Amino acid sequence: MPSIERNITVSFRHQVHFTHGVFAAGNALLKNVLTADGVRERHKVLLVLDEALAQAQPQLARDIENYFAAHADCLELVCPPLVIEGGERVKNSYFHVSEIHSAVDKHHIDRHSYVIAVGGGALLDMAGLATTTAHRGVRHVRIPTTTLSQDDSGVGVKNGINAFAKKNFIGTFCPPFAVINDFQLLASLPARDKRAGYVEAVKVACIRDAEFFTAIEHDAEALAAFEPAAMQRLIFRCAELHLDHIATSGDPFEFGSARPLDFGHWAAHKLEQLSEYSLRHGEAVAIGIALDVIYSRKTGLLDAASAERVLVLLEKLGFDLFANELLNVDSAHNLHVIAGLMEFREHLGGQLTITLLKTIGQGVEVHEMNLPKVVESIYELQERHARRAKKILFASA
Repeated sequence: MPSIERNITVSFRHQVHFTHGVFAAGNALLKNVLTADGVRERHKVLLVLDEALAQAQPQLARDIENYFAAHADCLELVCPPLVIEGGERVKNSYFHVSEIHSAVDKHHIDRHSYVIAVGGGALLDMAGLATTTAHRGVRHVRIPTTTLSQDDSGVGVKNGINAFAKKNFIGTFCPPFAVINDFQLLASLPARDKRAGYVEAVKVACIRDAEFFTAIEHDAEALAAFEPAAMQRLIFRCAELHLDHIATSGDPFEFGSARPLDFGHWAAHKLEQLSEYSLRHGEAVAIGIALDVIYSRKTGLLDAASAERVLVLLEKLGFDLFANELLNVDSAHNLHVIAGLMEFREHLGGQLTITLLKTIGQGVEVHEMNLPKVVESIYELQERHARRAKKILFASA
């Protein structure tokens, strides 16, 4: 019997804007983004707001309502901001996805209306899953409010929640209609969350851009002090490199076996789970990068001086490079974190593909890991952490 086969090409536009005061009445950026299609005179908007942000900035919900009131001729906020918890807890059940679905149905949000999510990466992941599955996809605008979501997760094309003790087991690939990074929304973040996004910049600089790595080294002191200008430079360049990868890699939806931008992530995802998510994603990635940098050096891929540059930079930015969860073992005394390799492979299927470091600015993919050397690398991290802690304690005495 004959077969019919056609190639289908679909083009996506991926736009990321940068601003200050996105909900200031005089800032027309959001209005212009939402009305640029010219399909309707008035667009419906359902807005989801991160609970922690709403508490840290009590005036924000009112500012949002005032913004839409000021532009009521072309925008309709269908209800007050829907406040939903943020952080990894929001991804650990399907409940909040259903909550957004219910609001989409109740307020008759269709495929030419908008769901705007304002919050950190976890909230954006969950809301993105809700929007891509309601009506098979309603327009989704992300307004990331953490360093990590502005320079990495919020500008990507992934959505998802956790299930079966695995990170992002349920999810979709779909570029958002737009991303708007408002630097003012970072102001109320605690230091821990301001710092967390730095590690994704170190990651992408390590594997893609040696000049960017040097720039982060130059700005390390300012970044550690959370100087806004240095943070904005880091966020912009990191976001740009991630968008370049999505647009030019040839595999934006990860149909292959590789996740080249997930350098340091195979261990990080497992560490988050083992810590019951008390470790922030950025903190876990810092440890994962440190582990893979040491492993790269031990296997002869990376020279010792370059490895030390990466480790020192992470420490200067304020990251701990070891967590006790690295040493968690099962009943047979096998390290739990090693299971992260298999889970990393299973997430995509196909051949195990891990990105390691060949030189600063150039990653390299390998398809097997020497487990004894991985274990050696873990214990080297433990020893380094202990020496550094002792040095800090002695200096403060």
